[in-house]
Amino acid sequence: MDRRTFIGLIAITVITALVLLWSGNSQKKNAPRTSQYEQKVDSANAAREAALEETVAITAQQDSLSPLFPALNGSEEMTVLDNGLVKVGISSKGAAPCFAQLSNYKDQVGQNVTLFGQDEISLNFKIDGKNQNIQSRSLFFETIKNGSNSVTMRLNTNGYGHMDFIYTLLPESYMLNLDIKAYGMDNFFSSNLKTLAVDWIQNLRQQEKGFEFEQRYTTLTYKRADKIKAKVMNVAPATTKSIKASNKTIEERLDWVAYKNQFFSCIMIASDTYAQNAELSGVSYLKGQGYMKKLMAKTNVAFDPEGNQPTRFQFYFGPNDYKILKQNSKLANSDHKIRLNRVIDLGWPIVREINRYLIIPLFNLLSKWNLNMGIVILLMTLIVKALVFPAQVKSYMSSAKMRALKPYIDEVNAKYPKPEDAMKKQQETMAVYSKYGVSPMGGCLPSLVQMPVWMAFFFFVPNAIELRQQSFLWATDLTGFDDLISWGSNIPLIGNHLSIFCLLFCLTNIINTIYSMQQQQVAPGQEESMKMMKWMMYIMPVVFFFSFNNYSSGLCYYYFISGLVGIITMIWLRRSTDEKAILAKLEADYEANRNDPSKRKAGGNSMMARLEALQKEQERLQKQQQKR
Repeated sequence: MDRRTFIGLIAITVITALVLLWSGNSQKKNAPRTSQYEQKVDSANAAREAALEETVAITAQQDSLSPLFPALNGSEEMTVLDNGLVKVGISSKGAAPCFAQLSNYKDQVGQNVTLFGQDEISLNFKIDGKNQNIQSRSLFFETIKNGSNSVTMRLNTNGYGHMDFIYTLLPESYMLNLDIKAYGMDNFFSSNLKTLAVDWIQNLRQQEKGFEFEQRYTTLTYKRADKIKAKVMNVAPATTKSIKASNKTIEERLDWVAYKNQFFSCIMIASDTYAQNAELSGVSYLKGQGYMKKLMAKTNVAFDPEGNQPTRFQFYFGPNDYKILKQNSKLANSDHKIRLNRVIDLGWPIVREINRYLIIPLFNLLSKWNLNMGIVILLMTLIVKALVFPAQVKSYMSSAKMRALKPYIDEVNAKYPKPEDAMKKQQETMAVYSKYGVSPMGGCLPSLVQMPVWMAFFFFVPNAIELRQQSFLWATDLTGFDDLISWGSNIPLIGNHLSIFCLLFCLTNIINTIYSMQQQQVAPGQEESMKMMKWMMYIMPVVFFFSFNNYSSGLCYYYFISGLVGIITMIWLRRSTDEKAILAKLEADYEANRNDPSKRKAGGNSMMARLEALQKEQERLQKQQQKR
């Protein structure tokens, strides 16, 4: 493997390290909860709620003349809608969802996953009136049952008509429709009223065992109406000394706002009315609180006070399953594609397309065979390795050709032993490569071709809900770290466990580095730089260990298998390649094409010609500078 191949590999590892930092791996290990922290988070949340909710006390007199008198007092009731996939509770106080539970997914103690309970969500609809404003969360609604999966929450007034909040849970889906419509309330509202405001505040539960890893994937995500890609608002991590509220204002129209855990999401869709002037905010919890983040959104949507057109919302309470999200997107009350599946981060554009058109279809195909998910990952690794095998062979053969030319390169080194002749030595070396049509860059580019696939798995595995709570060997959950080796206290940079798959991944990385170093051909004048490169290659597995110890065991398992297959492939290529035969073929090709330079360039010499010309120009400039 030549120097440029190593440059490619280093580029891969450096970019991966940057991705780890970017994805939140630099978050500090959080201390257990303390009373001091609880006071800080309570005060911070109270301040944020006050800023976002703009709570105004109801000033109406408690008498029969108040326009909202029928709704000021009452008893709270909950109506449960259940379609077999999700149960949603609708409270008569506030006419809003107060409970959501998934029937086909289990939490860490074996119970059905609860996305939120009554004390963990606040959904407030605010509408300005002429004499009195409506704040739905403070009012009691009349429950009118429409059917098994539909309910109307009616806001009665004192002679000013009424307003209906109609909830319908769609069959065989995770979509909950909400239509808000006024009836005979022309005298209650101003004629120039055009919008209603929505305040949505929710504590997102910790659903998985790895707090730091799940918090990294717990996000406030939104999608602009005129964009395809969804955006994520970064919420600052909390520490025992600092709690920072993250804020963002978006003036553009939004299709939806999502409160996303690692594997489950609550998404508010503005349907055909869109959300506008959204104010988004959030704070993070510490480990041990039972929650990941507290997310808040305030937005405005179109409202018709005359009741000719209802204001339509939709809510998605369900899993972050790529296929399910795409299916439920088709149920949206919108004139364009809302793309709920964009809530899943599958990586940068090129990486995302590899996931969409290669990794996900391949995973779905193999999953239909009812195999253990560890075997599915193994088969995927082998298939993907087979697809990139031609690039790996091309990279190896480029290195093998350079090793085959080593006797000629040694002659050049012996010809120019003095340091001041380094430029001449390099030029003659390049001339040798050019003569035989060998490009030092040939080992670099094929290595870089493999990088997008390597990165695609980095984004795919932690987001694959199909791997959730699936065991393999000693790992009880392929989406979390394997902690067969664990202890009670926290060790800086490591935590309270050792991931065996992470150790195996790093071990294969080291072995691969050692073996590659033994096969390397060092170009003249590059000895010192190669020493530094060698140390970098040995340090990277150590960096990977500290970075991946808390990562998904399924991801570490994939990288371990991928590295192991790479080592086996390298050994096989090495043993099946005769460098003397390669040199003989290079000599034969040169003799056959020596009188036809165009053919020699077609053999890969054009890059070398450009490099040689560049070096000659550099030498010319140096001579000019010396004369001056």
